[in-house]
Amino acid sequence: MTQPLQPNLDRTYMLALLERLLNTPSPSGFCDAIMKLIEAEASKLGYAMTRTPKGNGIIAIPGANPGGDGAVALTAHVDTLGAMVRSVKPSGMLRMTPVGGYAMATVEGEYCLVHTRDGRAYEGTVLTTKPSVHVYADARDLKRDEANMEVRIDEPVKNKEDVLKLGIGVGDFISWDPRARLLPNGLVKSRHLDDKASVAALFALLEWMKREGRTPERDVKIIISTYEEVGHGSSHIPADITEMIAVDMGALGDDLSATEYDVSICAKDSSGPYDYAMTSALIALAKREGIPHAVDVYPHYGSDASAALRGGSDIRAALIGPGVHASHGMERTHADAVANTAALLAAYLFEPRA
Repeated sequence: MTQPLQPNLDRTYMLALLERLLNTPSPSGFCDAIMKLIEAEASKLGYAMTRTPKGNGIIAIPGANPGGDGAVALTAHVDTLGAMVRSVKPSGMLRMTPVGGYAMATVEGEYCLVHTRDGRAYEGTVLTTKPSVHVYADARDLKRDEANMEVRIDEPVKNKEDVLKLGIGVGDFISWDPRARLLPNGLVKSRHLDDKASVAALFALLEWMKREGRTPERDVKIIISTYEEVGHGSSHIPADITEMIAVDMGALGDDLSATEYDVSICAKDSSGPYDYAMTSALIALAKREGIPHAVDVYPHYGSDASAALRGGSDIRAALIGPGVHASHGMERTHADAVANTAALLAAYLFEPRA
C-alpha cells in the first residue's frame, strides 16, 4: 500500500451541512425537499446530480483510470423513520402507522409535524391513548404498540370533522422533531443520524475532492437513496457498478466493539457476509491511516448494499459508517467518527489499483 493519504477535510462545512440535513423532514417516501437540498449542495460543489424514477440521486465522478474494473458506488440514505396517518379518530386524535422499523416507546412524547398533501404542516405530539398517570391506572403498564399510540395535533380541534377541515387526511406523512444538538466537544445528538451523518461524510469527501482538484482512480457514483428504511433504497443501481460501499451508521451495544468515536466496519449483517477482499482492504486502510475503527457483526441490520444484492446486482459490497449509539432512537455520534468515515472512503478511492 501507498503512504497515508490523510485528507484535509473541512469539518465546519461537514457539520453545518449535517445540521441542515437533520432539520429537514424526510421520512421514507417523503424526500423531495431534502433531495432538492442535496441537489443544490452538489451543484454548489460543481457536481451534477441526476434523479432516478423513484427519487434516488446519483452523482457521477469520472475516474483517472477507469479501465475495465467498472465503477465503485458509495451509497448513503437521506430517508428516515417516521409515520403516516392511518385514520382520523372521532375524538380528533390521529392514529398512525409507522414508516420504518422502530420501537414505539422511542417516539412516545415526541413532537412531530403532520404534512398534508397540499403542502401544509401542523405540529403535534405522539402520545399513548392513556397518556396521564393521574387518570389511567394502567398508564405505566400499557403496551407501547401501534394500536395504543396516537398523535395530538396542536390545533383547536374537537372531533374528526374539525381535523378534516384542516386538510389532514389518511396517508399524510408524519415526521419527528430531530432535536439536533451539535455540542462544542464534538458530540452530535439527534434523531436521524442514521443516515444523515453518512451523507454529511460523503459531502465532506466531495468538498475535499473539489477543493484539492483530486480525481479518484476509478469512476465513482455517489448514490443518495430515499427508501432505505423500508428495504429497497438502492435495490436497482446502474449496470456499470461492480463495487459498492454502503455508508451507513455503525451499530453499537451488546457484544459489539465499536464506539461513537470509531468508524465501524461491518463484516456481516442479517443479509450475510460482506465481500471479504473489500472488507479486508478497508480494515488495512483504516490501520494505515491511523483511523480509530472496529470490525463488528450486526445481527439485526440490513443496508443499501444488501438491497442491491437482493435486487440481483452482481457486485462486490462492503459496509462502513460512523458509530451511532441508540440507533432508531435518540441517537448520538461524534464528529471524529463522521470525518474519519470520509477519510477512510478517500483512502479507498485513491488507493492505486494493481
